[in-house]
Amino acid sequence: MDAYSRTVIAVAEAVGPHVAAIELRGPGRNGTVRLGAGSAVVFTEDGYMLTNAHVVAGATGGWAAFSDGTGTDIEIRGADPLSDLAVIRGLSHLQTPARLGDAEDLRVGQLVIAVGNPLGLAGSVTAGVVSGLGRSLPSAVGRTRRVIEDVIQTDAALNPGNSGGALADARGRVVGINTAVAGAGLGLAVPINATTRKIIAALMADGRVRRAYLGLVSSPMPLNETLAVRLGQREGLRIVDVMAGSPAEMAGLKPGDMVLTVGRRQVSSAESLQKRLFADAIGVPLPVTVLRNGAMVDVITVPVEMAE
Repeated sequence: MDAYSRTVIAVAEAVGPHVAAIELRGPGRNGTVRLGAGSAVVFTEDGYMLTNAHVVAGATGGWAAFSDGTGTDIEIRGADPLSDLAVIRGLSHLQTPARLGDAEDLRVGQLVIAVGNPLGLAGSVTAGVVSGLGRSLPSAVGRTRRVIEDVIQTDAALNPGNSGGALADARGRVVGINTAVAGAGLGLAVPINATTRKIIAALMADGRVRRAYLGLVSSPMPLNETLAVRLGQREGLRIVDVMAGSPAEMAGLKPGDMVLTVGRRQVSSAESLQKRLFADAIGVPLPVTVLRNGAMVDVITVPVEMAE
């Protein structure tokens, strides 16, 4: 047997037992009804599982079934539409947890394996490569439209029901939670990294994630070579838009500014900015350094709590 096949088989055998097929229930016109299905990944000894916020939307409970034939009722612990992550918990039978990895170590072209329950087919495995990193995924919650940042793009085949399942590396570590099918041959997954671990911890503790809000839309952009050498920083975040009445506008930030540091720490990606904007930043003066017309400008912003 070839090395590629041996790797995929080993990962499937290691990860598969920790991935559940879930069915969600919620209120309907005639009482409790089935709302939908998806996948979930056990990640703690006491039965906590990761899935997608869109999978559990509107649900009050459900059932999780594992590949060994066991199952458990589940409760919805919390969901975060902004990251499309949700935490649920098994109420009886507890499977051992999967190993979580770190998506920061991923490279484009790297082998990844998706394990889930697409189209009602339990324990399905597909393999592919990391096609792209740092992608953005538009999402909508009611009338509110947001963007899920730093998504992993893969060509591992994903179908309805894969959402909430595991994206694993060649060592069997879960590095992402499959979140969407973007089109033929294109799948997306929410990364497991330092930022999403904070989100997961908040969902386990409080059932929700409190975030600070600045009110700017930005895009990564490389710095010129001279500035990059002087600052020890290759990229910044170019402000594309500033929301009217937002803390960013009140602080004097403008479209075209290049954000270099937030809270005196360099930022060069959506994730590096989000790391500065959790609950502990709400209402606290936050210094922002930008490059404007060739000059360094320091402003003080005061983030407010992001409305749900």
